Amino acid sequence: MIRVGIYGASGYTGIELLKIFARHPQVELIFGTSDSSAGKRMSDIFPCHFDLPLIAHDAAPLDQVDVAFLALPHGASADYGKRVLDAGARVIDLSADFRLHDAAAYKKWYGLDHHAPELLPQAVYGLPELHRAQIKNTRLVANPGCYPTSVILGLAPVWRAGATSATVIVDSKSGVSGAGRKPTLTVHFCEVDENLSPYNIGRVHRHLSEMEQELKEINSQASLIFSPHLLPVNRGILSTMYVRLNDGWDEKRLRDLYTQTYCTEPFVKLLPSGQIATLNHSVNTNYCTISIHHVAEVNQAILCASIDNLIKGASGQAVQNMNLIFGLDETLGLL
Repeated sequence: MIRVGIYGASGYTGIELLKIFARHPQVELIFGTSDSSAGKRMSDIFPCHFDLPLIAHDAAPLDQVDVAFLALPHGASADYGKRVLDAGARVIDLSADFRLHDAAAYKKWYGLDHHAPELLPQAVYGLPELHRAQIKNTRLVANPGCYPTSVILGLAPVWRAGATSATVIVDSKSGVSGAGRKPTLTVHFCEVDENLSPYNIGRVHRHLSEMEQELKEINSQASLIFSPHLLPVNRGILSTMYVRLNDGWDEKRLRDLYTQTYCTEPFVKLLPSGQIATLNHSVNTNYCTISIHHVAEVNQAILCASIDNLIKGASGQAVQNMNLIFGLDETLGLL
C-alpha cells in the first residue's frame, strides 16, 4: 500500500483527491491538513461522507507517508515540499511552485520570490503524455495547471511535427471551480450567473509561461496568444486553438498525426471526423478529449480540447503521476 498525505485537503482539489483515493485499491490515507479547519472533520466543513480528521500543516506526520500531495496556494507549496523531501517522502505539487524551470520566471509571473529554487532542477513537469519516463524516476512532480493541460495536449503534436510556424491563438473557457474555493467578488453567483467573462487576455495570464515553456521544449518557434474566459458552470475547461498550417498539411495528414501520437494514451481521446469536443465529453473523468477541424480554404486547423479542470487538470492527473512513480497501472483509481 502507498501511504499518502494531503496538504490542503479542504480545497476543491483536495476533496477531489479524497474521492479518488476512496476507490483506489493501493492507497492508505494517513493525513489531511487544513490550517483554517484544523480540529474538524472533512464532513464538518463540506457536504460529504468523508470523516477524515483535519490537522494543521505543521502537525503532518511526514515520517509515516510515502508521498504527499500539496494542494496549497502558490507560494506555500515550496516550503512544505522541501520538508516532505527532507523527510524522505515524494512530493506531487498541485500548485505552480515547481512548474517553471527558472526562479526568475516564477518571480515575473507570480510576483513571489521562490522559497526553494535549489529544488527546481529536480522537478519534473507532470504531464504523462510528454514526460512519462522522467515522472517514473522523480521524487518531485510539478503537476500541470488546468488550462495548460488542455492546451499543451492539444498543440504538442503540431509543434513536434513542424505543422505550423505561426503564433497560435488559444481561446479557453473554464468553470468557476478553477478559481478555487475561497470566495471572491469575481466568482460570486450574481457576477457569474448568466454571464461569460474574458480575463487576463493576450499574453498576461500566468499560465502562458507554463504553456510556452513546455511547447518551446518541443519546438523553439512555439508562441501563443491566450484568452481565458470564466464560464457560469461548476467545472470543465474547453480550449479552442486556431492553427495556421504550413504547406503540405491537410485534414487527413493532421488526423493521422494525432492518431499516431495518442493511440496508446489511456486518457487522451481523439474524436472521429465530424464530432466536436464539448465539456460533457470530459467532465467528471480524467480524459482529455480532442477534436480536429480543418478549414481548407485558408488551410487552418481548429483544435478543440476539453478536460475536467479538477481531475485531468489537477487531482486526477496527480494520481496518474503517483501511479507512474510507484509502478502501478497508470489508470488505477481513475476509471
